Amino acid sequence: MNPRSSLVALAALSLLAALPSAAQAQQSSATFTASVTRQLSLNYLVQLPEGYDAPENAGKKWPLVVFLHGAGERGSDLSVLKKHGPPKLIEAGRRFPAVVISPQCPADSWWTDQPVLELVDHAEKTYRLDPARLYLTGLSMGGYGTWHFASQAPDRFAAIVPICGGGVPYHMRKLGKLPVWAFHGEKDTVVPPEESVRLINALEKAGNTAVKYTAYPEAGHDSWTPAYDTAELWDWLFAQQRQP
Repeated sequence: MNPRSSLVALAALSLLAALPSAAQAQQSSATFTASVTRQLSLNYLVQLPEGYDAPENAGKKWPLVVFLHGAGERGSDLSVLKKHGPPKLIEAGRRFPAVVISPQCPADSWWTDQPVLELVDHAEKTYRLDPARLYLTGLSMGGYGTWHFASQAPDRFAAIVPICGGGVPYHMRKLGKLPVWAFHGEKDTVVPPEESVRLINALEKAGNTAVKYTAYPEAGHDSWTPAYDTAELWDWLFAQQRQP
């Protein structure tokens, strides 16, 4: 072997010696654990149904409707919630045969960051509710929130009504039997109607046969006014019961 070949061989052996062995290169497992304490808070409007405090209804359990507002009503002034949706109808004199809770999302935040499911827990501890008749609805940002929390807890609600919202089609497979009635305006330029359509299609593809979709041909972003004014919607909603 010539001297040059010997030098190359020695260099190669030195390199191999510097590399970790297979045993040295193995990955080991580890665990991260932390205790996190967080204070949860949401301000909300509440309507109790007529007769809630009547002595003859002392043992009666009532449905719950949770309404999630849109981005324009975020903040710390609960009165602005009365501009749209169930709070608007209640302010105009409508009495729903249910406990209606309308929380307010803080300014510069989104429903997906808020403790909505924990609020439902609170409501069940505070009011006399029928656990088989918990309903969730919302408009625009609240429509997105409705889809989101339903996919987070698909067995919690008896039905949902998302209006001009959207979400993740992949998550619709979690809502296999959940009754859904979605609404959208076909001329909506804020949240395109395709946002609702693709979720409806995903629900049907996943085998959900309890899906209703209403598209308003001439409506823009405000599809919630005609939706919440639809008497059939409320008859349908209060007829739904969560299956065991």
